[in-house]
Amino acid sequence: MSTDIEFLKYPIGRFKIPESINSETIQEAIFQIKSFPANLFTAVSPLSIPQLDTPYRPGGWTVRQLVHHCSDSHMNAFIRYKLALTEENPTVKPYDEALWANLTDAALPIESSLFIIKAIHLKWGVLLDSMKHEEFKRTYFHPEKKRNQDLEEITLLYSWHSQHHLAHIQHLVMREKW
Repeated sequence: MSTDIEFLKYPIGRFKIPESINSETIQEAIFQIKSFPANLFTAVSPLSIPQLDTPYRPGGWTVRQLVHHCSDSHMNAFIRYKLALTEENPTVKPYDEALWANLTDAALPIESSLFIIKAIHLKWGVLLDSMKHEEFKRTYFHPEKKRNQDLEEITLLYSWHSQHHLAHIQHLVMREKW
């Protein structure tokens, strides 16, 4: 895969679990999760309808689909989080994000998903701020990955996921000089 295509797909790099995770790492991830709604709104609010319907890369989703995807993905993540906090290693339900991104609701104005993202991240931030260190060690089983994932990893993953899709939008705006 060409470096340019790799950069268009992963503008901040692929997600990697750090060798060591400490409280500062978790606090930075929580900050990113809590900041995402405002950062996303800032990135998309000046965009016109044709710009929202522009793919962020050749063969990629449109900005509109990215916003709706973040809403869908982060709703699922928040629910999985709560399951892990209230059950012993529950098995979570996978979903096909590419199919979800092509359902009719992905054509709605982005305001619906921005509202959901704002509400989910508010609740998620309160939950994250209230968690004790040992609660981040709680797990769920992901059947597609065929392994347990702890909430430390998931916190870092969704911090990355937020920044990953935000960078898709920001880099598109820079490339197109919007």
